Amino acid sequence: MTIYHIFIITLCNMASLRASKVLVTLFAIELGANPFGIGVLVAMYSVFPMLLALHAGRLSDRFGVVVPMTLGSFGAACGLLVPYLFPVLPGLYASAAAIGASFVFYHVSIQNLMGILSAPHERTRNFASYSLMLSVGGFLGPLIAGFGIDALGHARTYLVLAALPLVPVVILLATAGRIPRPRAQRAEEGAKKLGDLWRNAPLRRVFITSGVVLTGIDLYQFYMPIHGHSVGLSASVIGVVLSMFAAAGFVVRAVIPALVRKAGEETLLTYALLLGAATYLAMPFFSSAWLLGMMSFMLGLGLGCGQPLSMMLTFSRSPSGRSGEALGMRLAVNNFTHVVVPLVFGTVGTAFGLLPVFWINAALLAGGGYVMRGGQRT
Repeated sequence: MTIYHIFIITLCNMASLRASKVLVTLFAIELGANPFGIGVLVAMYSVFPMLLALHAGRLSDRFGVVVPMTLGSFGAACGLLVPYLFPVLPGLYASAAAIGASFVFYHVSIQNLMGILSAPHERTRNFASYSLMLSVGGFLGPLIAGFGIDALGHARTYLVLAALPLVPVVILLATAGRIPRPRAQRAEEGAKKLGDLWRNAPLRRVFITSGVVLTGIDLYQFYMPIHGHSVGLSASVIGVVLSMFAAAGFVVRAVIPALVRKAGEETLLTYALLLGAATYLAMPFFSSAWLLGMMSFMLGLGLGCGQPLSMMLTFSRSPSGRSGEALGMRLAVNNFTHVVVPLVFGTVGTAFGLLPVFWINAALLAGGGYVMRGGQRT
């Protein structure tokens, strides 16, 4: 397997995942769901990843990445078919749960594979390149969802999306014999307690800030369509606005290696979180598609570098032979926040409107910046 195979796999799976998160929100609105119901939908993407991420990481460490990545991609395709076959709200909940449960095995394994393939001096560059493909997929996904809804309708767009994760399945099956396996763990390493990872203060700070970054990204993907719908934007325009976020992520990730050399990983992550907080504070006051696109781009500049930085820091700070487990714990923390925060925000949005949702998210991002800044002082 070459790095180009990894890029194609990443592009197809990320495009389908991001498209599904836009599509599920707009389809739920069409079917009459309120903000709390949409918050539950957001949480359904994360319930099983929260429970399974550590197991996925250990599986990747001990047995390799081929099986988890293949089954995860195929399971995501099956999950995307559910709303096409059952275009009702329960079908959307089942689809979100299936997609989340499937992708967690893929996500942990491909991040572990990137780290395994990278020498220490290449890690920043390779994770930045991987993150660029995440941005391309994140840019294409909302466009596919928005224009697909306008052209084909919600259910048929799900059918189109279901084809994308099948491309990685074919690539993985064709290249399985050429994918390196991780170093086998010694028995005493495998017996170490999970608490060791959490008691590692530098890792713990990364876990917390990573959860905040992913919460900011996911809530934007779900609540920006609600805001856009409330101000009268069409599905295709909402898709374009959301794609500006991914376009900014592509821009900032292209220069991450240079920024890291100049400022350092922790300082850069701190400033990224603070920029995201400032953008969330201002965004609810805009209704123009052009201005929302600009705000989306600014938010993408901040949060777009948060993911690769947290992945780099997690891998580099993980104990030897436990990188997959550490990446799995990072995803478990991320998905714990994904489960709790959308439910809380959905309740707040139903009771008080969208303004508090954006502002509480701004406070979370600012708090994450404070946590990371505190780590630089110790």
